[in-house]
Amino acid sequence: MQARGSGVGTKYDLIIIGGGIVGCALARELSRYELRLALVEKEVEVGFGTSKTNSGIIHAGHHSPSGTLKGRFEWSGNQMWDELASDLKFGFKRIGELLIALKKDDLNYLQHLKQQGDERGVTGIEIWQPERIQKEEPNLSHAILQALHAPTAAVINPYEACFGLMQCAEQNGVELFCGFQVTGIAIEDDYFTLHTPQQKFHSRLVINASGLFADRVAAMVSADDFKILPRKGEEYLLDRRLQGIVTRLIFPTPTPTSKGVLIIPTVDGPVMVGPTAEDVEDRQDLTTSFNGADQIFSAVRHYCPAISERDTITEFAGLRAVSDSNDFIIGPTAVKGFYNVAGIQSPGLTAAPAIATYVVDMLKATGLELSEKSTWKNAIVGPPHFAQMTPAERQAAILQNCAHGHIVCRCETVTEGEILYAIEHGARTLDGVKFRVRAGMGRCQGSFCTPRIMDLLAQKLDIPLTAISKRGQGSEICRPRHDP
Repeated sequence: MQARGSGVGTKYDLIIIGGGIVGCALARELSRYELRLALVEKEVEVGFGTSKTNSGIIHAGHHSPSGTLKGRFEWSGNQMWDELASDLKFGFKRIGELLIALKKDDLNYLQHLKQQGDERGVTGIEIWQPERIQKEEPNLSHAILQALHAPTAAVINPYEACFGLMQCAEQNGVELFCGFQVTGIAIEDDYFTLHTPQQKFHSRLVINASGLFADRVAAMVSADDFKILPRKGEEYLLDRRLQGIVTRLIFPTPTPTSKGVLIIPTVDGPVMVGPTAEDVEDRQDLTTSFNGADQIFSAVRHYCPAISERDTITEFAGLRAVSDSNDFIIGPTAVKGFYNVAGIQSPGLTAAPAIATYVVDMLKATGLELSEKSTWKNAIVGPPHFAQMTPAERQAAILQNCAHGHIVCRCETVTEGEILYAIEHGARTLDGVKFRVRAGMGRCQGSFCTPRIMDLLAQKLDIPLTAISKRGQGSEICRPRHDP
């Protein structure tokens, strides 16, 4: 549990429920204004729900259907990420994408997407013929008939983006409460009272950005005129030896429920394949399966035969918050002062900053007076990245902080200094460290570095090793020893 704020007895102007990518983007955008703000998140750290298992793709801007909120915010959101990455120091690269056609029936769809992108002003879209595809991506199948190239697509570290957005929001006055699950909401004297196991929160306005649980939170004030339908996606991360097998995002022609199984050169180098798209009932089902692996690798082999399941170093699953309308649900409700920002599935990551600015404009339109701060700071210093430094930069970093002279994670070249920085800036779990600095993301998956990271967490947080968890309560690594 983290509480970086006063909370008890405080009356807030606005509280955001949910610390995923959209909640964090909202917190930063709203921190521009003279408001008493808080973000309440049930997980132990922000970004630990759907956002941490996101595919990490910034869509090019032409995928989502026109006439939907998804289509409205996809391109405008895409254009906002360069400045955010510069300000907030998270991993981001514009690598472009190829949407491929393996059947003649797919060719019309490529033309449809190109026209849709042209109408939106998406730049650089063009149809590639087989000769160009083979020249640019020689490891793709020669059976590909055509591909739609969109250079505006990018890859990102979504969890790093959450941390950066929230750190910026906090430096501008937003109070953060992690590990506080909202269990009920009452309306008393023009204020919402949010009940959590630890304490109550009071606020004039509430934004419900609680992802998979948005309909349940909305039901607490009878504003649940929608349903969230969880959709599970499995992803498989491949060994670094395959780095460069493709240099762009590779999309197949989509299905009615999914954009298909993608090949994703991640921002840090390793290639990832996935996801599946399986509708499930359990909102906490993060299991992977043999069937899911078979689906992914049998699909990928059709357009990149060199990729094999034998190259997998780790796998994970995430749940997408699909609304029953299959579109974003953003707006005021019949309950005055309560706003839903729900059903934010793909392209939700891409659209997040555009959604945030739209919500601010919506709040203004519904009567909230917003006065901009003269002291607002758009950027953060950001964490050190030892693996990306030149030899001279590394030497300078070690002279400035000797902790950078101790390598903790050999696979990803992560130093003790980086891990200490992560802890100082909110990491409270192994995953919190992992997602901030990549310690444990390499080939050995933390086999060597985990004990040292646990020692550092225990020392800096002044807690026993038995209190250290992978991702929060219920995932503790060690058990207390009981003598017979």
